[in-house]
Formats: sequence, C-alpha cells, structure tokens
Amino acid sequence: MEQQEHHGKKWLETLLSLMGFPAEVTVAYRESEIGESDECWLIINDAQLTPEQISLLIGERGEGIDAIQYLANTLINLSVDDSQQQGFTIELNGYRLQRYEELKAWTQQVAQQVRQTGREVEMPSLSSAERRQVHTFLQEVADLETESRGQEPDRRLVVKPR
Repeated sequence: MEQQEHHGKKWLETLLSLMGFPAEVTVAYRESEIGESDECWLIINDAQLTPEQISLLIGERGEGIDAIQYLANTLINLSVDDSQQQGFTIELNGYRLQRYEELKAWTQQVAQQVRQTGREVEMPSLSSAERRQVHTFLQEVADLETESRGQEPDRRLVVKPR
C-alpha cells in the first residue's frame, strides 16, 4: 500500500502542477466512517494557493474536488490488482471535513422531519459519495431507511419510515 500512497501523492502533485497550481501533497489516514480499514487522504497544502485558486479547485458545490478525487481513484488504481487497490480522499482547505459535518447535521434534520411527519423526504443535489455517506449515517437507524432514485445526473436520495 505504501507504493500506492506514494503514487497517489505524486499523481496529484503532477496534476496540480499541470493545472498551474503547484502545491505539496501530504498523505494521512483517517478512520473510515463504515468501520473498514483507514482511508488514505491526499491533503493539498494550500499555503501557496490564492483564495481564487482554492475556490477553483474545490468548485461549485465541491464539483471540482469531487472530479479530482474520481480521477485519482480511477487512474491510480487502473493497473493495480483488485486486492492492492487503495481508495483516496482528496482534501483541500478543510472542505471534506466541513462538508462531512454539514451533511451529518442535514441528515439528522431530515431524519427528524421524517419521524415527525411520517412522510419520506428527498435530499437533492448530493454527489454519489455524499449519498453513500447518508446511507451509512442511517443504516443502523431502526425506524428509517434510505434509497436512491432516478438516474445521474438527477439521482436523489430519499429518507423514509421503515
């Protein structure tokens, strides 16, 4: 796995450089939300980036950083045996951690609304990774269930009573 981490770090630094955003990348591990092995985080050091560059990399509603993360996970693991593949989370300026907390709070609000009304609630505008997080947040909740409906790019997550 150490080779994958190094490859991921190098790949992301090269991508950033080609984009005109030379920045160092550090590797860190964070416990997975779903109890699997620790996740590998590639953290972009924003010390040499302007606020405009950070905003461009993150993109509107995280679309830029999501795209970079998708590319990283696809391209870095392309020629690697399934058993050696590594999942990567790309972090910049605390975006992922902040979004995780926002998503958790929103999910709790939606869960409370479903309990109070007894009706399902649709959570629009979530990336596939965010939908997965919401499914994970609520998978152990006895009185609620989640499902995804529709097709990309208009796929929606629904929270409803069991």
